[in-house]
Amino acid sequence: MSGCRLGLFGFIAALTYLSSGSVLAQLDQTQPLLQRENWPPPTYPVAVLQGLDKVTARISTFEAAVDRPVDFGGLEVVVRACHKTPPTEAPEAIAFLEIAEIQSDRPRKPVYSGWMYASSPAVAALEHPVYDVWVKDCSEQFTQESSEASADAQEDPAEPTGTE
Repeated sequence: MSGCRLGLFGFIAALTYLSSGSVLAQLDQTQPLLQRENWPPPTYPVAVLQGLDKVTARISTFEAAVDRPVDFGGLEVVVRACHKTPPTEAPEAIAFLEIAEIQSDRPRKPVYSGWMYASSPAVAALEHPVYDVWVKDCSEQFTQESSEASADAQEDPAEPTGTE
């Protein structure tokens, strides 16, 4: 019982200290964590993604334009938004992805919809038995290599689109 009283006393003491104004005054003097001029982060028309085929252990880098479906193995990947922090801040790219499993004999099955972070791909990872997909970067335009590979991949839909 005395441990409970001590915990309650500590909580009340901390609450009293915080409400005294000294901590709040210090917080008002610091710079805001999210500066208004940097929000929202700049948007980009192209997301640079990487995919892993777990069966072949092959990693492919491919690019996807916003709102345009791209096939990666048995998956259809659609990027809905791609944001990147300005060069003056810590590097971070974030993209909103919608990923669906596609098979010729079955209807399209959504397997992922959400934000992925380039710096922490495991935070919101695609959970699929055969494929992994993650965000690498956001770009202003397609690279020449990737656009050539996309044209080749459209001819052979069994192969993932992109470069390696």
